[in-house]
Amino acid sequence: MEQLLTANVATNLYWLGRYIERTEATLNQIVIAYDKIIDVDKDAGITLYSNFSTELEYTNAQDFLEKAIFGEHAANLETLTGYARENAIISRNHLNTQAFGEIIALHALFQRSSNSIIEIDYKLIDEAHSLISEMWGEISKASYKKISDYFLRLGQLVEKADFTFRFDDDKTRGLTIVEDIHNLLHSLEGTEEISVSQKQTQSIDYEAIINEIHNKIQSLIIQ
Repeated sequence: MEQLLTANVATNLYWLGRYIERTEATLNQIVIAYDKIIDVDKDAGITLYSNFSTELEYTNAQDFLEKAIFGEHAANLETLTGYARENAIISRNHLNTQAFGEIIALHALFQRSSNSIIEIDYKLIDEAHSLISEMWGEISKASYKKISDYFLRLGQLVEKADFTFRFDDDKTRGLTIVEDIHNLLHSLEGTEEISVSQKQTQSIDYEAIINEIHNKIQSLIIQ
């Protein structure tokens, strides 16, 4: 493994993983809500954004798509990809060149589209998904050969677990991701693995699990 990262760079890599995964997961939820608004439930977007602690108002499915992606709220995808871009620039020396370029291109895509008069459609979403998929593909080519890879992957998994707990009816998938996170932490620092029972999922405080993992990672970074 490479020499230990500075706390600043490790933090940026962790949050880079989180913001990229958050962008992808948010896009997936937007598509699901968009289809529901068209076909079965005009309030599906309101329900979705209540999970983001955001009151989203829209008049129809197309208006929902535009306000979900570019509205003035914390889940605005131009803003999220902007945060990813900032973290990527700071940790540039620890990223695959191609992956770095795709992160920059992802933000540019949303920035360009936000200033366009052309109606937003699936083409934008498909292009964003393609860039994200290519980025993770490039990173996985050298997965876990460097400590930086671990922090990037931890960020991705924490965000994936958080979204799974928020939106999936079957919470066992999220608990499996949590165990993957503990395995990575164990590999980094010999942290004791914690096996979460997947039998009584209704009684588990999922938000507490995510917060505990986040705090462990922050402690690891500080050390």
